[in-house]
Amino acid sequence: MKKNLSWMLAVTTLALAANAGASAIVIESASATPSGPLSSATDYRSAVDAALLGPTHASVSVASYDHITHASLFGGSSNFALKSTISFGVSDANAGLWQFRAGVDFGYGGALFLNGVALDAKSHDIWWDSQYTNPSQYLGSTVNLGAGNHTLTIYGFEGCCDGGQQAQFMAPSGTFTSFSTSDNLISAVPEPETYAMFLAGMTMLGFMTRRRNRPANISA
Repeated sequence: MKKNLSWMLAVTTLALAANAGASAIVIESASATPSGPLSSATDYRSAVDAALLGPTHASVSVASYDHITHASLFGGSSNFALKSTISFGVSDANAGLWQFRAGVDFGYGGALFLNGVALDAKSHDIWWDSQYTNPSQYLGSTVNLGAGNHTLTIYGFEGCCDGGQQAQFMAPSGTFTSFSTSDNLISAVPEPETYAMFLAGMTMLGFMTRRRNRPANISA
């Protein structure tokens, strides 16, 4: 029982710590050669997700979404589908208008989603210029976000000549910052179940402590 309780407390403590101020970034890839640009954001999502079901699917977590390349993460620089999933949270203090921008290199276009809702899509060759001077060459949007957990997802296809990519956010009254595992401007909000598990563990720990400290009955 004591071992199980220690495990529960360790898990919940790690869960709370993981939500203390960092994004989680997972990038997935698979070999793919689309016939051409797609017509909508949902089409890009469906096509990329379908490609990721194939045998060449690979996945990796990254510490920073800043000037990454497909070649450095997976090897190969052409004919691939890419999906990036960024999980982050917004505190009460940071609720409000957030801006997102994703500098990508997708020869067949791509799309940007937030919490499953399409924010932007480009069906032409997108080639990020590192300065975000041309809105036609990156994915972006401004959204009013409330406190809670959120997921930003990027989908796209590259045909040839993989280039650098970047994904950034700007919180209210902030500046553009690349998503990373140390982006302290973001304060993630633990799910209610995590709090419930933590409180249950603390209650059990208190009960066991009282039992251990209770004096034994001494017979005369």
